[in-house]
Amino acid sequence: MFAKFQLDTSCLNILCSTKTSPPNIAGASLSISVSVSPIEKHETIIKNNQQRLLETPNGGGIWKFNGVRKQCHDNQPDSSNQTLEKNPDKGKREKTRESFKFVNKRGKLGAINRKFLVEKMQTTCSTKRVSYGGCIPAILAALDNFKDLDDALKPWSEKLSNKERSIILKEQLSWERALEIFEWFKRKQCYELNVIHYNIMFRILGKAHKWGYVERLWNEMSFRRIEPINSTYGTLIDVYSKGGMKQQALCWLGKMNKQGMEPDEVTMGIVVQLYKKAGEFRKAEEFFKKWSLKGSLRHDGSEAFSALGSDSHLSSYTYNTLIDTYGKAGQLREASETYEMMLREGIVPTTVTFNTMIHICGNHGLLEVASLMKKMEEVQCLPDTRTYNILISLHAKHDDIKMAAGYFAKMKEACLEPDLVSYRTLLYAYSIRKMVSGAEDLIQEMDERHLEIDEYTQSALTRMYIEAGMLEKSWLWFRRFHLAGNMSSEGYSANVDAFGERGHVFKAEKVFVCCQERKRFTVIEFNVMIKAYGIGKSYDKACWLFDSMQSLGVLPDKCTYSSLIQILASADLPHVAKFYLKKMQEAGFVSDCIPYCAVISSFVKLGELEMAEGLYSEMIQYKVEPDVVVYGVLINAFADLESVKEVTSYVNAMKSAGLPGNVVIDNSLIKLYTKVGYLKEAQEVYELLQLSGFHLDMYSSNCMIDLYCERSMVSEAEGIFENLKQKGDANEFTYAMMLCMYKRNGRFEEATHIARQMRELGLLTDLLSYNNVLRLYAMDGRYREAVRIFKEMVSACIQPDDGTFKSLGSVLMKCGVPKLAVNRLQVTRNNDAQSGLQAWMATLSSVVGVDVV
Repeated sequence: MFAKFQLDTSCLNILCSTKTSPPNIAGASLSISVSVSPIEKHETIIKNNQQRLLETPNGGGIWKFNGVRKQCHDNQPDSSNQTLEKNPDKGKREKTRESFKFVNKRGKLGAINRKFLVEKMQTTCSTKRVSYGGCIPAILAALDNFKDLDDALKPWSEKLSNKERSIILKEQLSWERALEIFEWFKRKQCYELNVIHYNIMFRILGKAHKWGYVERLWNEMSFRRIEPINSTYGTLIDVYSKGGMKQQALCWLGKMNKQGMEPDEVTMGIVVQLYKKAGEFRKAEEFFKKWSLKGSLRHDGSEAFSALGSDSHLSSYTYNTLIDTYGKAGQLREASETYEMMLREGIVPTTVTFNTMIHICGNHGLLEVASLMKKMEEVQCLPDTRTYNILISLHAKHDDIKMAAGYFAKMKEACLEPDLVSYRTLLYAYSIRKMVSGAEDLIQEMDERHLEIDEYTQSALTRMYIEAGMLEKSWLWFRRFHLAGNMSSEGYSANVDAFGERGHVFKAEKVFVCCQERKRFTVIEFNVMIKAYGIGKSYDKACWLFDSMQSLGVLPDKCTYSSLIQILASADLPHVAKFYLKKMQEAGFVSDCIPYCAVISSFVKLGELEMAEGLYSEMIQYKVEPDVVVYGVLINAFADLESVKEVTSYVNAMKSAGLPGNVVIDNSLIKLYTKVGYLKEAQEVYELLQLSGFHLDMYSSNCMIDLYCERSMVSEAEGIFENLKQKGDANEFTYAMMLCMYKRNGRFEEATHIARQMRELGLLTDLLSYNNVLRLYAMDGRYREAVRIFKEMVSACIQPDDGTFKSLGSVLMKCGVPKLAVNRLQVTRNNDAQSGLQAWMATLSSVVGVDVV
């Protein structure tokens, strides 16, 4: 079976939009570009899976294409946009074919005009035509030089064999000329067109996306009673698939099945590629397995090949397709099993096989890559440029930049020239790591080889210089490409963004002016410049630039409005943002509530709830549906104000809109209900949170404990408290609430245990907590512990308040100190806080017997 294997390295190419984030160089996928040319031959090729020798009309030699046995590569340029000229193919052929001396082996031509024709063709035929042998070179040359087919083909008008006609059709570089020749053959009664000729035309017309002609020829086949064969359907499925018409391609597969015709291996591979290209990897696998079972292949128990056995005899093309399909589906085990099966079947892996396996394994860890490289050496399969590009990309992805650079060097040692993908991949890896020296060495190599540095790489290196603190060098680097005059609008915007994101607004402005000089303004440059002004907090300039857009011939888009509104709202300028929101609404760019949400949030932050509610009403008026975030902002704002009525109104509106609440809203509701003492409502929301499976917020749990403590609901409070402790979420406030509840209910033992835990866990840091423990010890007669806690409090530089001294005064009076003496201590403290504190400490030390000083 003949197939051309190609590794799609578009994933490694960092040539992409300069205004987006870096491409996923390492993580991108590989694909095997499958040559579908085998279906241009008879299906018998698949059965013997060997190259087929075709006899020339004169009985000697082998049909050769491009100097080698025909492998039917389907890589001709698309000619769908060509027009029918005097001879559409002539210009194309003359660019690629050299002249040669034609030797006539068919005998002497009788007429003078025929002799003249042959002599003329001697200077126009190509070396490719010599490789065909026989009369084919002369025929193709005649078709190049004469538009009229009767004139061009007159010497051979009744002598062309089926094979010769097939070659003539295949060699046409324009679909118009091929169709013209095909119609000429039909007009000649001496020629009988067979299914192979129709297959060739299906491919030519399909590649040109001339679907009307394809369908016409299909109907013509039916009318002429020419039965389609396996390769006919394979060709149709392939061209429609490559033309982006997946459903139509599957329709051809359906027609094939209705005729009771089973796909051969080539057609099966085409369908698998079709599903793979669409990302439907499961369907690709199922189709292959179904095809294998219908082919009566033995089952050997392999999971990846549930229907594939040891007698499968599949080609390396099919194995490569399956490996790549499993790899793209993330099924590493199945891809590895397919690879092992390939080796057991004695199929020698190709470079494409190894490239695909290296990429798949590399994306799941680099352990298998070394063994694959070793296997390549064992089977004498030399790595190609794509192999090294994959290795460079994978090691860069895994942050092994030294190894990536090592493979770049090995590529050169193997006498392989790095291509643009190689340089761009390594350059990008250097740039994001600020490896200036390594990047500059690569740039010098590219300049010496006259390799073009694309705009994405250029902007990435601009960022590298900026982040490395080499601002002037970054500017000179930009100037190099600006002065060359080839920078696109996207290139300028990427450089504006590079400077703007790092706060270098002045440099960003200079790039913007350079773009203006080139008269290449688009809305993108304005968007990134407005963003830069926002980062630099130059809000007036951002508004000025927006206002000047129309005078410069550029209209703002949705992104322009959204960016400016977000910038102003974040800068606590909601009134200015509201002005531009109105303009955005008038321009018809408001399609969702996001800009409204930004401005409403800004008003709420400033406490201007009336303005926030006004915007909400305006949003409803314009039929812009609020989302759960908008409702959450408003509910939380009014919950802080304990406005139950407004909160209830927005909750009901949210439910009416069919929007489910979220954790943020539920926590706001619990906070509100705790503040106003609504136990039942708080319980309902808290239980809803528990059932939702979300991680319960510590604040909400503390709110519930607070509600339960206030009502002395000990068991309920203890349940939540124990749950928080198990999760490690209990904080100082949680313990303090439990201590107060136990103390209030006279359960001093439990309260003392909580106090001990707080000290052990280091949760005594707050004045309120110290006062709670101090009050507990004073009430429970633990005077010495109370005085020690006071000493700890002073040592921790926590300033005592009136509540602290009230508890200490209670201790002194319980120890027999007259109330009048305690009052004098308080007066001393009021007159001089420092001397008063010393007096309290001395008295406590004397009365209680604990050294506090």
